[in-house]
Amino acid sequence: MAQRLARRRLARGRIVRNPAQAYEALQAELLDRDHEVFGVVYLDNRHRIRGFEELFRGSIDGAAVYAREVVKEALRHGAAAAILVHNHPSGHLEPSAADEKITARLRQALELIEVRVLDHVIVSVEGYVSLAELGKL
Repeated sequence: MAQRLARRRLARGRIVRNPAQAYEALQAELLDRDHEVFGVVYLDNRHRIRGFEELFRGSIDGAAVYAREVVKEALRHGAAAAILVHNHPSGHLEPSAADEKITARLRQALELIEVRVLDHVIVSVEGYVSLAELGKL
């Protein structure tokens, strides 16, 4: 049932206007994980969802993220914008230095193909944090 809800919330064509909507769409997809998962919501130029990809899985406190794969999927989806997302199974919401570093790296890589990174949303059982809202994007 949670998977059906997650698919409906991430349905192609649904508009994502703010981090709270991104969190709402992703919580059923990411909150029940006991390991870190990194994904991307790919959007068109009007911020309608073109697709969601869970790209990388890690351990309880980290996941290796490769810019090449993120760029490849952005091109496959025909994205104009992207929202980076990952969970913190520990429940801790504070973005780490590694979170900020990968955000900057992915932003640079996606800019080369003219895809805007709108946000990086971290989700946990405690809620969510938006790097854009924190001024770290």
